[in-house]
Amino acid sequence: MALWGLIDGLFSTVVSILLLLTVVLTIVVVVLDNRNPVKTLAWVLVLTFLPVVGLVFYYFFGRDVRKEKLISKKGYFRLVKYPLAEYYQQKSFACPEGQHQLMRFFRNVNGALPFEGNEIQIYGTGAEMLQALLKAIANATHHIHLQSYIIEDDAVGKIVRDALIERASKGVEVRLLYDDVGCWKVKHEFFDEMRGAGIETRAFLKVRFPRFTSKVNYRNHRKIIVIDGRVGFVGGMNIALRYLKGVSWGVWKDRHMRIEGHAVYGLQTAFLADWYAADHSLITSSVYFPEMNMKGDALVQIVTSNPIGGVGGIMQGVLLAITASRKYFYVQTPYLLPTEPILVALKTAALAGVDVRVMIPERADSSITHWASLSYVDELLEAGVKIYRYKKGFLHAKLMVSDDILSTLGSTNMDFRSFEHNFEVNAFMYDRNSALQLKDAFCSDQKDAELLSLKEWRTRPWYQKVMESVIRLFAPLL
Repeated sequence: MALWGLIDGLFSTVVSILLLLTVVLTIVVVVLDNRNPVKTLAWVLVLTFLPVVGLVFYYFFGRDVRKEKLISKKGYFRLVKYPLAEYYQQKSFACPEGQHQLMRFFRNVNGALPFEGNEIQIYGTGAEMLQALLKAIANATHHIHLQSYIIEDDAVGKIVRDALIERASKGVEVRLLYDDVGCWKVKHEFFDEMRGAGIETRAFLKVRFPRFTSKVNYRNHRKIIVIDGRVGFVGGMNIALRYLKGVSWGVWKDRHMRIEGHAVYGLQTAFLADWYAADHSLITSSVYFPEMNMKGDALVQIVTSNPIGGVGGIMQGVLLAITASRKYFYVQTPYLLPTEPILVALKTAALAGVDVRVMIPERADSSITHWASLSYVDELLEAGVKIYRYKKGFLHAKLMVSDDILSTLGSTNMDFRSFEHNFEVNAFMYDRNSALQLKDAFCSDQKDAELLSLKEWRTRPWYQKVMESVIRLFAPLL
C-alpha cells in the first residue's frame, strides 16, 4: 500500500509539473503572438485561473492562422479581371462629400470595387425575403450560387432545397456553400439529397480531426446569394424557419437586401473566392460576370473581411465611418462587444455632439454574449450615446446609417468575433435614397424599443453588475 501511495503521489506530481509547463509555454506563445493586449490578457487570465479548461479552449479556439492564405494573389486577380474591366469602364461617378476616404480605403485594403447604377430593395421580415428569394431562384436560367452560415433542415430549409433541386433538374448550375460549424446540427442526409440531384454542395473549412484546431474559431458568417450573375442578396438572414416563426418571446427581427446591377459582381467575387477555398476549383469564366445596364441610382461597394492573410477591413471602415459622421450615426446589432477603437470612436462622436444611437435586443439567443454586451452600456450612456433595447423579440439586424448619405447592411455584428475572427460581407451604400430607407427602418424599430437612461441603468441589481464585469473580462474570446 505504501508503495502504491508513493507511485500515485509521484504520478500526480509529474502530471502537475507537465500541466504547469504546458500552461507556461502556452502563455509564452500567446504573448509572442503580439495580439491585441486585451485579448492577450484575457487568454492569460483563462490559462492561469482555469488551466485545464483554458488549454482546451486555446487548443480549439485560440490558435492564430492569420498568416495563411485561402487564395493566391494570382488566383484572385484572375477572378476579378471582368469586374475590374467593368469598373474602369464606368464614367466618373460622383462620390458623396466626405465619403471619398472610406470608399478609397475599402478599394485599397479590400479590393472592393464601387459600382453606380444599382437597384436595391430592403426586406424587414423573413417572409418578404423568402418570397423574393424563391421568385429569383425560379427565374434562374444559368446558375445559382447560395452561401449561408446556417441552412437548417426545417420547413424553410426544405422549401429552399426543393426549389434548388427543381432548377438543377432544368439544367441550371447550382452551387451551395455552407459553414461546417454553423450547420453542425444538420444531418448529412439533408445535403446528400441535394448532391444526389446534381447540386454542387460544399462545407467551408471542414472541422475534422486531426485538423480540428486551426479551423473551428474562424467561421464563414457570410450570407450571399447570386442568381445568373445579375441579381444578388446579402444581409443578416440565414436559411431557417425562425426568421419567419420568431422565438418564444417574440419576433426574430432582421434585415436583408436584394441588389440588381454591377455591384452583384462583388457578391459573385466573394462567393467564388470562398468556393475556391472549399473546392479548390477557380471559376473565372465571363458568363458569371454578364454585361448589365444601369438599374437604379444606388452607389454600392461590396466589402468583405476575413481573419486570414492580412487586414480585415470592415472594422477599420466602420471606425472611419463613425469618425466621419457629423450629424448622426445609428447602429443595430444583436451583440455589442466593440473592439477598443470602435468603443472609443462611438464615445468620441457622441461627446462631439453627433447623435449616436445603438439598438440591441432586450433578450438575446446567447446569455453569455448578452451579459458581456450589457457591460458596455454604462460607459456609452455616460458619453452621451443613446442605447435602445428592442423589446418586441430578438433583434438580429446588422445595420448602420449615417448623415442621410452612408449606410451599410450585411453579416457583420459589432463584436470581436465579427471584426476579428469571422468571414463577413457587407454592402456599403453611398447614396441618399439607400440611407433614408435604412434610417426609416431604424426609426420604425425604435418604436418597439426602450431608451435607457443612465440614472435608471445604474440602479440595476448589484449581482447583474458583477456578472457583466466578470464576463466582460472574456469578451475578446466570445
